Amino acid sequence: MALDPDEILGALDDDQRAVALATRGPICVIAGAGTGKTRAITHRIAYAAAIGTMDPQKVLALTFTARAAGEMRARLRSLGVPTVAARTLHSAALKQLLFFWPTVFGGRTPDLITSKSGFITEAIRRAGLTSSLSITNRELMRDIASEIEWAKVSEVAPEDFLNEISQRVTKPRVNAEQLVQLYVAYESIKKQELAIDFEDVLLLCAAMVEEEREVRERIQNQYRYFTIDEYQDVSPVQQRLINAWLGTRNDICVVGDPAQTIYSFAGATPVFLNTFTQRFPDAEVIRLSTGYRSTPEITFAANSLLRSGSMGQELTAINGHGSKPLVQGFKDESAEIAGVSREINELLAAGTEPQEIAILARTNNQLKAMEREFIREAIPYQVRNTERFFDRTDVRDFLKHVRQASVIPSEGSEWIDELRSIAQPFLTGESIDGIAALLHLGRELDSDPQFQPKSLRGYLREVEDRVSQNNPPTMPVITLATLHAAKGLEWERVFLIGASEGILPLTNSATLTDAILAEERRLFYVGMTRAKADLHISYRGEPSRFIREAALSGI
Repeated sequence: MALDPDEILGALDDDQRAVALATRGPICVIAGAGTGKTRAITHRIAYAAAIGTMDPQKVLALTFTARAAGEMRARLRSLGVPTVAARTLHSAALKQLLFFWPTVFGGRTPDLITSKSGFITEAIRRAGLTSSLSITNRELMRDIASEIEWAKVSEVAPEDFLNEISQRVTKPRVNAEQLVQLYVAYESIKKQELAIDFEDVLLLCAAMVEEEREVRERIQNQYRYFTIDEYQDVSPVQQRLINAWLGTRNDICVVGDPAQTIYSFAGATPVFLNTFTQRFPDAEVIRLSTGYRSTPEITFAANSLLRSGSMGQELTAINGHGSKPLVQGFKDESAEIAGVSREINELLAAGTEPQEIAILARTNNQLKAMEREFIREAIPYQVRNTERFFDRTDVRDFLKHVRQASVIPSEGSEWIDELRSIAQPFLTGESIDGIAALLHLGRELDSDPQFQPKSLRGYLREVEDRVSQNNPPTMPVITLATLHAAKGLEWERVFLIGASEGILPLTNSATLTDAILAEERRLFYVGMTRAKADLHISYRGEPSRFIREAALSGI
């Protein structure tokens, strides 16, 4: 049941209320970290629906992660507008592409690639590069996949790839000529196998809407009002698709923060957010600046960093005062990890819940070192990085064993014991958090009376649902995350490790351009603003320049 309009507005502060009252576009909301942007835009949709300005069934609310889309749907349901389509850009495009495929493209619907690794492995073989590129090196495979994804979302064809790389600020870690060969081979293999990847979904959907009048008219009739969250992260191909959906209309509300643009390597650019008023001269610009997440002490440091880099919206903290951010220096990585581990053990012993703590780092390698220490100290943890959970080799191998075992029916109390037995060999390696999370999910399902059938097959059905939603299982443990993966999340206590020159910013002085430095500064800002109550920053060797810029020197 829809809420009363006054009730919807009553839950908002003055700036958020201004967003909700701006029921017709174009609207541009500049929202700093922790300012309640999701509350503002969901209440805007609900308020517009309540007063009859917007038909909720003709609203398309877009964001960038399945988790954020799920949160948006839950909030809209609680506000009495459950019919709003709240999706990721990719899922909205895929739904449309699959629906219209038989009439527009004809033939068999292509298979969607959820992991590029197999195709890239074959591309390396076909390009004759097995002697110089190791197909067992996961980081290398991830780098190659990232470069191909960057090219496609930036709409760079294979024949133009080499020239574009030469002009890029951030150079690839893989040989440029080899990348071109792999890009060509990868696209050829996909075509041969009648498969598409997530970037193809965006490209094909955009082309379909642009070129097929009947499709365009049906989609534009279905969706008349657009809300786009995290607008600073759109890529050129995503903006092209948004333009195709919108057409000549202007009922669009975008929300973003230039200070949180940290995915340039993946094709994201704040240019569309920064030039929104050029494309829509009559747009209303509203700024959210009241910070609800962090203490004034953390907010002051974050604002100092913003001023230093001339970026983003400064925040006003309204929470109670807390402790100043703590900065600690160590002689080397081993000493830093031991020191952080010691502090965390003290927190846990004093009664802090592990899920209130996060360790954030610039690179995956830093997290690996922390993992080893946590395993040695028996500290409960889970890794969260930009790699899709269900694409991890250990996760895929474990689930393959579960599928094989599920052929033999074993319903009842013994199924969870069987799951434990399958998991046991996987819990002896260096990275055990993924399997531990899947095992934890099994225990939760087994204790849920609604979970039926209680069997490995029932468990697999739940896991497959989570795969399709990119919704990995979690545990009540300490989070280890890269700064990129931490965006959009928050914890009571954050340990930002490796805040040293050469690590954050991750470069050397010879390659440190203004653009790279600005991106690294934004990463540091994102890391700082994940903390609600306590922020610990540590470094080894020379402290990062960002510590000084955030007015943290000498604390």
